[in-house]
Amino acid sequence: MEEDKEEVPADRCVDRVLEGKEATDVRLAAMAVVAGSCGGLEKLSVRGSHPARGVTDQGLSAVARGSPNLSSLALWDVPLITDAGLVEIAAGCPLLERLDISRCPLITDKGLAAFAQGCPDLVSLTIEACSSVGDEGLRAIGRSCMKLQAVNIKNCPLVGDQGISSLVCSATASLAKIRLQGLNITDASLAVIGYYGKAITDLSLTRLATVGERGFWVMANAAGLQNLRCMSVTSCPGVTDLALASIAKFCPSLKKLYLRKCGHVSDAGLKAFTESAKVFENLQLEECNRVTLVGILAFLNCSQKFRALSLVKCMGIKDICSVPQLPFCRSLRFLTIKDCPGFTNASLAVVGMICPQLEQVDLSGLGEVTDNGLLPLIQSSESGLIKVDLSGCKNITDVAVSSLVKRHGKSLKKVSLEGCSKITDASLFTMSESCTELAELDLSNCMVSDYGVAMLASARHLKLRVLSLSGCSKVTQKSVPFLGNLGQSLEGLNLQFCNMIGNHNIASLEKKLWWCDILA
Repeated sequence: MEEDKEEVPADRCVDRVLEGKEATDVRLAAMAVVAGSCGGLEKLSVRGSHPARGVTDQGLSAVARGSPNLSSLALWDVPLITDAGLVEIAAGCPLLERLDISRCPLITDKGLAAFAQGCPDLVSLTIEACSSVGDEGLRAIGRSCMKLQAVNIKNCPLVGDQGISSLVCSATASLAKIRLQGLNITDASLAVIGYYGKAITDLSLTRLATVGERGFWVMANAAGLQNLRCMSVTSCPGVTDLALASIAKFCPSLKKLYLRKCGHVSDAGLKAFTESAKVFENLQLEECNRVTLVGILAFLNCSQKFRALSLVKCMGIKDICSVPQLPFCRSLRFLTIKDCPGFTNASLAVVGMICPQLEQVDLSGLGEVTDNGLLPLIQSSESGLIKVDLSGCKNITDVAVSSLVKRHGKSLKKVSLEGCSKITDASLFTMSESCTELAELDLSNCMVSDYGVAMLASARHLKLRVLSLSGCSKVTQKSVPFLGNLGQSLEGLNLQFCNMIGNHNIASLEKKLWWCDILA
């Protein structure tokens, strides 16, 4: 919203946000009156409420009377709003397209039904942790709002199969995005989504404890998800190898899959997935501990368009003794292997051999990786690395970083070395000589000193936008003149926990770099 205000100054009065203690009926009414000169509010967000004089139905009534063009309304943590407030909005704001209500316990199905009748142009609905909203409210939305494109229902204990099924059936031609979390729904809801979700492109399912393997299998086999491109599943016990194979087979447009805490998915499921996924591009696995490198290596052959792989906190990802045949994946551009403690030098060296076209690499949290593992990856990369994150790789030294910079200095734009305690000024010297495109550099808690900072500042071809020296104990007040010469390209500078610089020097630096955000 803030960006919109800056781009169109004349419209500042029509987009408003009220937060915390500022959120009162008086402020809301005054806001509506002022906005009336501009045609009324168009977007309104109320986040939280004054503890004693919070926003009530009266405040919403004032908005409804003065803002007939309101198109977006968000009510978060507003416990005094009731159905009467929604009735007022429905009567006064017929053009409303987006409704987002979160933790509003007094709003019930009755309020949603009235809203649905008054605002038939609704395209986006979000309901989170509203304990009195159930199936009837969603059924009313489905009957009246035929243009609905996006639905996000989270942690509403009264919402069940009837509400979700009715909503999906009614909006089958328009509904493109569905996000369901923490609901008491069963296999039946997923079956309806699979059959009627002909327009769905984005599907997110989280913590659906009562949906089993059959639900996911039927959803896929119903063959209605022909346009599904992105799917995210978190903590759903029904996602198994069989379900995964069916999803790949009957969702031919699927390009991106994110699985988190899916403990029943194994290498067998990934292998079956590769046999059907022909246009697949992006796989993200987090805390899927039955998956091993054997399954991942097999998956690399899934599609000629496969571009991105992310493995986070997967305890099964560890070095393997031997592989019958290594794949070769020239299409992979983005690789994340993060916080997988069993992944060490041997596996990393293999990555470089089989994925020579990498552009972005995130190896953060791999504490066992050393220069011996990283160097082969650096040397085998053909296209030029652009972004490299080695945060927490505590055994990486200047040898590997200098090699990285010398080989890829003309392409590197972002480098993160946070917590790499063996990195010294030697790496900065190489950067000052070899990097021409580097814009973001994180050296937090590294062993760099004033000399290294001076080297960076002296490199006139280097146009850093963001530099972090947080926790660099060897950076002192002597660095202040050099930091001041980094140039007008610098937008952000982090000097937190640089205790040797001092508040007076920070103040002088803020004065000289007045355009730059400085954290200290």
